[in-house]
Amino acid sequence: MLACVKSFALEGLSGYAVSVEVDIGSGLPSVETVGLASTATKESKERVRAAIRNSGYPYPSGRITVNLAPADTKKEGASLDLPIAVGLLVCAEAVAGNLYKDYVMIGELALDGSLRSVNGVMPLLISAMQQGEKKFIVPAANAKEASYIEGIEVQAFATLHETVDFLSGGAHEPVPVTGYRSRGGTSAYGVDMSDVKGQTAAKRAIEIAVAGGHNILMCGVPGAGKTMLAKCIPTIMPDMSFEEAVEVTKIHSVAGVLDPAVGIVEARPFRTPHHTTTVPALVGGGAKARPGEVSLAHHGVLFLDEMPEYNRRTLETLRQPLEDKKVTVARVMRSVEYPADFMLVASMNPCTCGNYGSRTQVCRCSAAQIHSYMSKLSGPLLDRIDLRIEVDGVEYAELRGEGGGETSAVVKERVEKARAIQRERYRDSATATNAAMTAKELEKYCALDADGERLLAKAFDKMGLTARGATRILKVARTIADLAGSESVLPAHVAEAIRYRGIERKYI
Repeated sequence: MLACVKSFALEGLSGYAVSVEVDIGSGLPSVETVGLASTATKESKERVRAAIRNSGYPYPSGRITVNLAPADTKKEGASLDLPIAVGLLVCAEAVAGNLYKDYVMIGELALDGSLRSVNGVMPLLISAMQQGEKKFIVPAANAKEASYIEGIEVQAFATLHETVDFLSGGAHEPVPVTGYRSRGGTSAYGVDMSDVKGQTAAKRAIEIAVAGGHNILMCGVPGAGKTMLAKCIPTIMPDMSFEEAVEVTKIHSVAGVLDPAVGIVEARPFRTPHHTTTVPALVGGGAKARPGEVSLAHHGVLFLDEMPEYNRRTLETLRQPLEDKKVTVARVMRSVEYPADFMLVASMNPCTCGNYGSRTQVCRCSAAQIHSYMSKLSGPLLDRIDLRIEVDGVEYAELRGEGGGETSAVVKERVEKARAIQRERYRDSATATNAAMTAKELEKYCALDADGERLLAKAFDKMGLTARGATRILKVARTIADLAGSESVLPAHVAEAIRYRGIERKYI
């Protein structure tokens, strides 16, 4: 007897249809899985056998062939356990009727017959919906994630027995659609801008960076508050829209880091990989071409603490995603593209001991040691960082004084006003923020008067700027103008933008 059950498998963030064909013929009892199945997929025969028996159904005897079509595409993981088990039970006539033909089934089976969650349910369901599928069966643990997708019917079950009972005509309520609620600010991250004592200049630079989507590097002595400032950055970023949340959730779901109890990413990501991280861990890759930290930080922040401590080869891989806002992971048999539109935030000490340039501490490093430490960051990578600021130590009076200045909510309000100006300005293009302006948009929206041109030209010659460096200054100046509510980019805005690249003459 032959049965065909619909399912879907993932390739990157996109799903493709898989037809699980199960045939039971005469001959000695055996199970053969064909269709370019991975080791984990081939092992499903043992999980399925135990799950069927422990669910109270007789395991069919005979020569069993399981074909996973299309046969020329690699099938990864254990998400095809459920459709294989249902196909076997259809052949054994344990499933009454043809209701199973209407549903796309996804799920991993435990030996006791319970259904375990699988990674990537949201991108799987969205891809299937785009290909015309409307009805799905998923594990109960994935119900929350599936509930955010409108226009489909999702049935969630905890066991194989419940699934078979439903497919045989049993009543069961579909998963209700859940409304999305974005979270941001202090409640989502546990810190607030007012917690940072002093550092008025650094806070101003961070506000500009967030308002325009610019990358920022903080250089200063240990204990000055660089890490705390970085952790406050997500608290002043605009809340994610539902569309952004779905994009981020798809990546986190595929990577297996999504909280199943929530089912969707409600707050902007803040990723802080350790300095020993590898190239595949940072930009994606590995045997299964999984997303890396740059993709997990999509629509959020990638924070590299003590940037020179990272492997230089690892850091250089950031150059392409910083420009293209995406990462392509190429392997022999597959090529997967992941989005990587993140805000890079980095911190570093100015030397090995950390005290070079400090007002209160004495540096013990030689000139050669300082140069060696700073040269760990290449010029092309630094050129892609729009704001580079100095963060010096805090005076005792500032540290022990009451109040830390403006709260994140107050700063966030100004940021959102600047972002609203940018949305209106770029409403007819794919550009979202000033940092992503094209050459034509730069020429149109960053026109300077004679004084502004002279100021930029002088900085270009004196600071030895590259064409990219001058462009970045103009983009930052445009953001400063937006925060000030100015339609034109004035010389004062250009001067402030130039000042945020000044530390390269002192340190770099």
